[in-house]
Parts: sequence; structure tokens; C-alpha cells
Amino acid sequence: MQDLYVVSHPHAEHSEQDLVGGWYDSALTARGRRDAGLVAAELVRRRAGASRPVRITTSDLARCTETAQILAAALRVPVTADQRLREISFGEAGGRPNAWLAQRQVPAPDHDRLDHRGPIPGAETRREVATRVEACVRELMADTDHDHIVVTHGYALTFVITTWMMVPVEAVGFVSFATAPGAITHLRHDDYWRNRAMLGLADTSHLSVEP
Repeated sequence: MQDLYVVSHPHAEHSEQDLVGGWYDSALTARGRRDAGLVAAELVRRRAGASRPVRITTSDLARCTETAQILAAALRVPVTADQRLREISFGEAGGRPNAWLAQRQVPAPDHDRLDHRGPIPGAETRREVATRVEACVRELMADTDHDHIVVTHGYALTFVITTWMMVPVEAVGFVSFATAPGAITHLRHDDYWRNRAMLGLADTSHLSVEP
């Protein structure tokens, strides 16, 4: 069995300040750092007796790299940062108040879910995000000598899952998996039957325990 754990970064400063995230580079809050420690402890517990060594790959944005470093210290493994795991870019809206974006954003219509860009200059399309995340995750999937931990963002997480499930980008126009700050999603590949399963989606039960 090969395991992939997807960690949604814990609480970050931009959310606390009600600012648009995306590529806006904010750090974890004190609560976020505490929760990252709880995620680390949970992953150490889950990996007790694991047969494969583990790799950590993270979005290169600060809220994810900070989380990944906390996990790495607990698991005693290095971290690789990869820009392809970034959140969707909201272009010029990044770092502005969420209310500013809400007044201007136009939701993607049903006939153009993948390529709708909207009126915000510099914003990414769903296809662009799905394609870059897919490229990163497929490289990890090819490394069958390791289990993997991926630290990423709420929107990008969906495409980590769809890539693992072998769903092509053309089919992800309406797919969305909800998560929460500090959540763990557990994916597994069965070496014998070759099935790709989701064993747990956005589990936050570990966050109710104080470190």
C-alpha cells in the first residue's frame, strides 16, 4: 500500500484579516502554528510501522512551507517546495479585502467551467490550476519507493485528489472537495488490486487535542 496524505495549511494571517489569499504570501497565525504541531503529531502516529519512507512536498507559499517545516521536524525528513502546489491566483485581488473581490468576481458559467477567467487581471483559470497541480502530483505518484505528504491549499487540494484518482483535467470542471485549515486527507493506492482510494477527507479530529 502506498499512502499520500494531503495537509491543508492551518490558519493563516490573511484569513484572520479577511483578505484574499491565492498567491498573496501570508504566514501562519499563532493558532496555525499550534495546529501544525497537532497535524505533525497525528502524522507521526499514523505512520508508526509504515513500510515505506516518506517525502514531504509543499506549496512554496509561506503558510505552507511553515507548516511543512513543522511536519518535517517531527518526522525527521526533508521538505521540497514546489510552486505548482500553490493556491489559485486571484491576480490583482490577492491581498485585498475579500469584499473588494466579492464586488467584482463573476462565477464560471456551466458551459465554461475550465477556462473562465473572469474580470480580475492576472487571475488563473480552473484548468491552469488543475494542470499544474496534476503535473506535480503525477511526479510524486511515479515515486513508488516513498509515501508522500503534500502540503497545499483549500482550492488546490481538489486537484491533488482528482490526479490521484486518475481523473483527467477535462473532467474536473464541476469537482470540488471541501476542506478546512489543518485538515488531513488520506489517499491510498492498493499495490495488488491497483485501486486508488480516499480513506479520509478533511479530517480535523486531531485538532481537538492540545499538544
